[in-house]
Amino acid sequence: TGHGLHAAAVMGRLRTAVHAIADLDLDPDEVLTHLDDLVIRLTEEDPDCQGATCLYAVYDPISRVCTFARAGNPPPALVRPDGGVEFCDDIPPGPPLGLGGLPFETAERKLAEGTLLALYTDGLIEAPERDVDAGLDRLARTVAGPGRPLEQLCDAVVASLVPERRLDDVALLLARTRVLEAERVGSWELPVDPALVAEARVLTDRQLADWDLEPLTFTTELIVSELVTNAIRHARGPIRLRLIHADSLICEVSDGSLSAPHLRRARTTDEGGRGLFLVAQLASRWGARYGRDGKTIWAEQPLSPDGALLLGCGA
Repeated sequence: TGHGLHAAAVMGRLRTAVHAIADLDLDPDEVLTHLDDLVIRLTEEDPDCQGATCLYAVYDPISRVCTFARAGNPPPALVRPDGGVEFCDDIPPGPPLGLGGLPFETAERKLAEGTLLALYTDGLIEAPERDVDAGLDRLARTVAGPGRPLEQLCDAVVASLVPERRLDDVALLLARTRVLEAERVGSWELPVDPALVAEARVLTDRQLADWDLEPLTFTTELIVSELVTNAIRHARGPIRLRLIHADSLICEVSDGSLSAPHLRRARTTDEGGRGLFLVAQLASRWGARYGRDGKTIWAEQPLSPDGALLLGCGA
C-alpha cells in the first residue's frame, strides 16, 4: 500500500519473506498468516508502513489441483482451454496483511491442462472513469480465447486496461498450467520393515532405467536408502516412495508421522545421525511438506550428471 521509495522498500522486504516462507512448503493460508504477523511487526516499527495485499497459489502438476488463498487481493481469473473465462469468487477474500485477528482460508480448484491463470492487483481493474465491475468485464474480454501466447496477452491487457496516467501501481502475472504425465511418476507403498530398504533401491533402479536416467542411479539409491530408513526408524506407516521425472528428478518419501526432521552433524563417535546430512549433500535442494495425515520428505537432483554431486573414495 502506498507509493514511492518507502513503499518500494517495504515491498522488497515482503518479497524476500515470501521467498523464505515458500521454501517451508506451507499451505497458502499458513503463508499468509506468517506474512500477516510480519506486516504487523513492520507496522509497529514504522507507522508509515500501511500493509499490503497478497494472492498466493500452489499448483500441483500431478493432481492438477491449484490451492489459493488471498489477503485483500481481487480473485484470479481462469481462462479454460476452450477460451471461456471465470473469476474465482469462491476463494475467501481474507483481510489485507497487517490487520491481524482474522484467519485466512484456502480454496482448491482442479484445473484442466492448458488453463490460463491471471493474477493481478486492483490497480489493473480500477480507474477513475470506470468501476470495478467494468474493469473485470474488460479483463475477461481481453484474456478470453484459447492458446494465445502469454507475452501477447500481457501486452493486450496492459493496452486495454492501464490508462496512460494511472493512479495506482499495477502487477499482472499470467501462467498456463501443464500436467505431468502418469509415466513420469513412479509410486510404491512400502511396509514398515527394514528389510524393504533393499527392495526400495531395486524399485528405484528399475524406474531410473525406464527413464534412461542411469547416471543418477548411485546418488538416487543413497537418497532413497536414507529417507526410507529414517521413515522406518523414526516414523510410522504407511510409507510411500515416489519418484517424479520433471525438469529435475524428485524423490519423495511419505509417512504417517508429523515429527519434524532435523539436520545435524554427527560426531565421529556417533553410530547414526548422518542420514539427512548425506541427503543434503547429494541433493540440490531438499525439504519437508506436512499434511493432515503425515509428512513428506523430498530431495531434488538435476537431470544432468554434470550438475550433480559425485562422491568417490580413495585408497
